[in-house]
Order: sequence, then C-alpha cells, then structure tokens
Amino acid sequence: MDFAEARRHMVDGQLRPNRVDDPRIVAALRELPRERFAPAALAARAYADADLPLPGGRAMLKPLVIAWLVQLAALKRGERALVLCSGTGFGAALMAAMGGIVTAVEDDAALLGIARAALPAAVPAGSVTLVEADPARGHAAGAPYDVIMIEGGVAEVPRAIEEQLAEGGRLVAIRLAGGPPGRAVLVRRAGGAFSATQEFDAHAPMLAAFAATPTFAF
Repeated sequence: MDFAEARRHMVDGQLRPNRVDDPRIVAALRELPRERFAPAALAARAYADADLPLPGGRAMLKPLVIAWLVQLAALKRGERALVLCSGTGFGAALMAAMGGIVTAVEDDAALLGIARAALPAAVPAGSVTLVEADPARGHAAGAPYDVIMIEGGVAEVPRAIEEQLAEGGRLVAIRLAGGPPGRAVLVRRAGGAFSATQEFDAHAPMLAAFAATPTFAF
C-alpha cells in the first residue's frame, strides 16, 4: 500500500473540506506515518474516515476528529501539552510535530508499546515523554500545562484535571452525555476561573478512566 498517497487523500478528502484550516496541522498530517501508530494488522486502515479499533476496547480516533480537537486546542509552538489516554501516541505525535512539548499518559502497556516503537521516527527527539500511569489523575508532577487533551469520550472533565492547566490554558475533550452524538468541549482557565463551551458534534468511544461513577438508589 502507498501510505504517502493515502495520507494525501486523507488530507485532501477528509480534512481540508471539513474546516481543518490550521496549516501546521495540515502539514503535520501530510507527513506523520499514521500507519505506524496502528496495530500492524490494521495498518492498511489507518487513513480511513473511521475510528480504528485498538486492543482493550480502545480506539484510535479517526483523522478528522483528532485534527478538530488539536485545532480547537490552538497549541502554539513551545507550549507544554498533556495528552491523557494517549493510546498509541498519534495525538501526542501531532502536537509534537506542531512544536509542542508533550507529556502523554497511558495505562495500557500494549498501547504504550506501539507508541514507544512509533514515536522515535515520527517526531523530534525529546518532544514527547511517555508516562505509564492512571490518566484519570492527569500528571500533576509536570503541571501546569498550556494545553490538555483527553483523547476520547468522557462523562465529565474532572476538576482535578482542569486544575493542572496554566493560566490561559485550554483543555479539549469529547463529552458524552445524553446519548450520541458527543460534543467537543473547550475549557479555558483565566483569572483563576474555568469556563467551558461546547463546540462541535463528534463521536469517540467512552474512556473507562473518565466514565461516570455508578450511583445506587435504595
């Protein structure tokens, strides 16, 4: 399979007609080898307009959704970014290719293995730090962050995660509440306060780390 041609078709057929207009994102996605971030058996499907199933019931978000989320975060070169439930590392790689300094937190060893194999040839050395830990707790040791991205569906964004934003920081995630579709949410920190806006419809599988806590009635 000609992956370079597949990348070109992905950008020109999926992204550019659908309001992905940050030239840094477009340039990065023309170059990043998305197939290397997919399980080997699914590499040929890496550029399809669909979520890619991953081990453990997870999914690699489809190209358009990850591009929209990163564009919404408005990452600037040199900013510090935290990616939670980073999976195989593609979202982290995209932010690093845009000049971000990225910490990626994942608790699934198999997904981290794919990320460790794919990242060195895809992004500048040292631009992504992989951390094996509980994503639901963020990574306070490296806080504050200019951008936080939760790479999947959440019931709510925990305040403990929001607190890891720097002043002027932005957090993006896909909130799943009340049935499909989900809605991308943008949380901003300004003056010590947090504000959240709902942006666009987007689907993402619910992340177990950010699912609603069950309640019991008696």
